[in-house]
Amino acid sequence: MLSHINIGTGTEVTIRELAETIKQVAGFQGQLRFDSNQPDGTPRKLLDVSKLNALGWQAQIGLLQGLLETYQWFIKSKSM
Repeated sequence: MLSHINIGTGTEVTIRELAETIKQVAGFQGQLRFDSNQPDGTPRKLLDVSKLNALGWQAQIGLLQGLLETYQWFIKSKSM
């Protein structure tokens, strides 16, 4: 079967939760501001990972750990 398969955790996260997590990972001390007068965008942003799970694969790394590892890699590679 030739098809695209979504790779994700199957866990929904809000834009606010994502922004707060990135803020935490990056050590950003500033304030996040959200403009509620702007459009909300897509109501749901959850990937369907059922095909991937049916193939026997399941996410091993959560959002926080993945962001931490990626940010640490970025900082390390930037200083090289």
